[in-house]
Amino acid sequence: MKNILISIKMMAVVLLLTSCSDSFGDINIDPNNPSQVSPNLILPVALNYSAFSQERNRGNNTLGNLMMYNWSQSDGFSWYTDEFLYLTTSSFYQQNFDYVYANALKQYNALSTLQGDENGYYVAIGNIMKAYHFNILVDTYGDIPYSEALQRGSNPTPKYDNAQEIYTDLVAKLTAAIALIDATNADTKIKALVPGSDDGIFKGDMLKWKKFANSIKLRMLARQSGMASRAAYINTQLAIIGAEGSGYITTNVEVNIGYNATANQQNPKWDAFGYDVAGTVTNNNQATCATDYILAYLISTNDPRLNQIYELPATGHLGVKQGLQNYDETPLGVDGLVPAKVSNIGPGILKSAKQGAVLYTAAESYFNQAELDLKFKAGANAKALYESGIQASFDYLIAGSAATYFTQAKDLVNWNTSTNKLQAIITQKWIAVNGIDAIQSWFDYNRTGFPKNLPISALASTTDRPVRLAYPASEVTSNGINLPAQPNVFTAKIFWAN
Repeated sequence: MKNILISIKMMAVVLLLTSCSDSFGDINIDPNNPSQVSPNLILPVALNYSAFSQERNRGNNTLGNLMMYNWSQSDGFSWYTDEFLYLTTSSFYQQNFDYVYANALKQYNALSTLQGDENGYYVAIGNIMKAYHFNILVDTYGDIPYSEALQRGSNPTPKYDNAQEIYTDLVAKLTAAIALIDATNADTKIKALVPGSDDGIFKGDMLKWKKFANSIKLRMLARQSGMASRAAYINTQLAIIGAEGSGYITTNVEVNIGYNATANQQNPKWDAFGYDVAGTVTNNNQATCATDYILAYLISTNDPRLNQIYELPATGHLGVKQGLQNYDETPLGVDGLVPAKVSNIGPGILKSAKQGAVLYTAAESYFNQAELDLKFKAGANAKALYESGIQASFDYLIAGSAATYFTQAKDLVNWNTSTNKLQAIITQKWIAVNGIDAIQSWFDYNRTGFPKNLPISALASTTDRPVRLAYPASEVTSNGINLPAQPNVFTAKIFWAN
């Protein structure tokens, strides 16, 4: 596996040597042609970019945890001021846009445009992963460059496409990717290139890639499930998935290209929020802690995941309000909220330098299925799917059996005693992706308002958190001719939330 990481470093130099700008327009101008490189060298590079986009400091997971009032800030640090102010300007988290276009999508596009039937599996993987990333970009920004994107120097100023139309096309592309896998598998006249150790997710198991494709569709269908105008479409797509027969993921989708406790080889989350290769705790770890609200919520529901999601200090669990200014003036006094005394990120989230980088949790897959079953199949299997989602969360966190937890007579925990089933599903998903893929719960909150009564930062000047991000400054300078007017990030919801 170390050889894969060495290959990634070499490929990164080859593919990015001439990339000097973060602007979306400039990244299309590159004299190198990655499509001429063997696909088994492109894939691990692309997967590493995917992992980094999710798990790096101020990546998707960081954004979600701060927007959803999971994470706060220890005394002695000034790490998250912009987040607590909801200062969502064109420079706020702009790398979530720039990095994905310039790196992950660029490499997956090289895979998806490979010529030759022998490359069918790699083309399908490229399209599946493009759909994965475009989906998140739409959910974050709304209309984005899509149909004209990734054309490199031939079109450095791509147009912005309608978000709902992108969704529809992504679902179609995923269906086509599954069909291509089947066609490649069935064609005995070609010697198909089969991914192996270069596939840092499924090791070339193409059935699992089909399940992942269906699960990305599932995520997009669930997102639109509150739109009456999309009901017929969703029913049709669910029927297509059912007829195809591969089903959905039942294990976490994780990238692991050989992460190790070695310089430049650690899992990106561990590297950012855990320890360096010498075993010294990072400043991000010291700065980042639980909010008082999330700890109180988990304690009130007797949730065994508490000590896995957030570490247990010697003096007991302790959280911090988002946006707290005068730490020393709290009842705890001077040094009462320093890192050693607050609940930092827990051992179920920060496992080791070798842990996989999560792109999609099995728990979310079950909760998405439960939501669609509730809305479109009269809830026949919703309870079982809901409880499977909770158990999958327990499994990832190494928290044992969930049965005692979800059978206690508590609202939004026990299925039978929860009066609002959708609220229960979304609330449990919020807990399940806490610290792992929390941006998904931000999207859910923007469309459902659940979890209910979620606090906002003490520094907020608005009554609620943002519902989207502003288009990045890089697009203002490089693609201003096509850039839509900057939306009101507090009121201009993504299409599936309107």
